[in-house]
Amino acid sequence: MAVHVLKQVQVLPVSLEAAWDFFSHPKNLAVMTPEYLNLRFTNELYGEEMYAGQVMTYQVKPLLGIPMFWMTEITHVQPGKFFVDEQRFGPYALWHHQHHFREVPGGVEMTDLIHYKAPLGLLGELANRLFIRRQLEGIFAFRRQKVEALFGAMPGV
Repeated sequence: MAVHVLKQVQVLPVSLEAAWDFFSHPKNLAVMTPEYLNLRFTNELYGEEMYAGQVMTYQVKPLLGIPMFWMTEITHVQPGKFFVDEQRFGPYALWHHQHHFREVPGGVEMTDLIHYKAPLGLLGELANRLFIRRQLEGIFAFRRQKVEALFGAMPGV
C-alpha cells in the first residue's frame, strides 16, 4: 500500500522567532485544529516548549464523532529550523510530519511535509481516495486561515 505525501507551504509576515515561539508550544496545536475534530490532550505536557522525546496523547474524533486515541512523539527538534512529530499509536499506519521554518524577505516560510499511510490495506487506500486526503487538506486549510488570522497574511502572496 502507498505512502502518501501532503506538502503545504505558507508565508507569514512575522519574524522567525515569533513563528517558532508559536509553533513550538504544543498547546497551540489545539488552536489550529478544527473544532469538529474535538482534539483533547489526555496527558500532562511538561514544559512550555517542545523537546525531542516529548510524547503527547490526544483524543480526536475524525470520523462520525467516534473518539480515537492518538499518541505522537516529537522525534527531532532543531530550534528555529524544524521539528518532526511521528505517530506512535493512532489512526494511521504511518504518520511522519516535518515542520520546517526559514526566513524569507519580510517574513517566514513554513513548510509542512507529511508522509502518511492509511490503515487497513486496500480498504484504507479506498478511504484515502474517498475522504482521508480531503480531510487532511481541509485541516491544513483551516490551519492556514487560523494562522493568517493570528499573524496576518503576507502581502502579495
